[in-house]
Amino acid sequence: MLIALALLVFTVLGSAFSRAFQDVAILPWAILACVAAADLIVSTRRAVPLQHTAPLEVFVGDTFSLTIQDGANRLGQLARFDWPEGLDGPNEVAFTQDPTGQAMIDVAVRATRRGVWPLPHVWLFWPSRLTMFEFVPKVALGVEIRVVPNIRAVQSGALTTTVLSTLFGSKENRAIGDGSEFHQLRDFVPGMDVKSIDWKRSARKRSLVAKELRAERNHHVILAIDNGFLMREEIGGLPKIDHAVTAALSLAWAAALGGDLVGHFAYDVRPRTFAKPEPGRAAFVRLRSWAAELDYVSRESNHTLALTELNARTPKRSLIVIFTDFVDTTSAELMVENIGILAKRHLIIFIAIRDPEVEGILDDPSENLSGVATLVAANQSISERRVVLERLNRLGVTVIDAKPTQVTARLVSAYLDIKDRELL
Repeated sequence: MLIALALLVFTVLGSAFSRAFQDVAILPWAILACVAAADLIVSTRRAVPLQHTAPLEVFVGDTFSLTIQDGANRLGQLARFDWPEGLDGPNEVAFTQDPTGQAMIDVAVRATRRGVWPLPHVWLFWPSRLTMFEFVPKVALGVEIRVVPNIRAVQSGALTTTVLSTLFGSKENRAIGDGSEFHQLRDFVPGMDVKSIDWKRSARKRSLVAKELRAERNHHVILAIDNGFLMREEIGGLPKIDHAVTAALSLAWAAALGGDLVGHFAYDVRPRTFAKPEPGRAAFVRLRSWAAELDYVSRESNHTLALTELNARTPKRSLIVIFTDFVDTTSAELMVENIGILAKRHLIIFIAIRDPEVEGILDDPSENLSGVATLVAANQSISERRVVLERLNRLGVTVIDAKPTQVTARLVSAYLDIKDRELL
């Protein structure tokens, strides 16, 4: 560009002052055209398809490796990416040499949204030999990544070990005799509770016989997930809805191991989906498929309509786990009122995902007026949140207000405690 601009100035000035110069003015332009043509010829590269290696399925929130190999083996070449909404990675990466001598790039990509995300092409970039041109071809790549809800806690086996050891390990012996479901008859021995004697069967047998009870199973567990726009807020790099889905799937697996029936319910401006409780691992598979299809919407949640519908669909006393969010005491008024109606019949666990960044504002000293205003707003938000959660506690609701990394563990612990205390 600089050479062409200099030639243009030289040609205009020379032609203005000398007519003889006009005959030779075309010569530098002809030389420039020849040099440019030569630069194009020696710099043009043969189109070679790219080879890639990537997982077909990843968990939301995980980081995976996308490897691309260039068959033309031109080191130093740059690749530019147009990442879809659900994937996040560097915009530009240079090809380096792999152990076999091939040109390749290894890109760390983070899955930030559930769904099927295609990466159909990549832009390659290299300058010409004389840096007179830039080549930016669009090369087909054909990558498609399926981002699914995170069930790492289930796959690792840690959750299974915890639930089985708690429900069927040492606590099982304590549950026998203190539950509400008939297990068997046995001879009465001194030290047993007199209330456990079955007087009718004792009269027939002409000796004292006692009932042995155990913890009741086959309870109904309903996972109610608010899918409104407040659940799209990002905490820890992921929307709240994805943190809620991860915790819900872990609880569903724990409930399936505990012999309970699991159902699900989703709503935003109106009720969207409801599935009645079903037993076993088949319910978990169905729940995982349903959770993967939950969309990221921008509609406001109608708690009154949704929770009234849920109350009408669950006539039997159930454990209802509600994943939702609120902004202040005013917006939470109808939500608290309708949860109170549900709590009269059902056992409720309310999940609120805490934002660590808001709490971190209180720990930073303010040095200007803007910082003071931010500190006051954060303190007011935390205070109003505490007021709403205390109201729910007084209604008999089990409240779990935890950071995203703690929600799953505290929810499963609360479920096991409910099973142990026979609250259902």
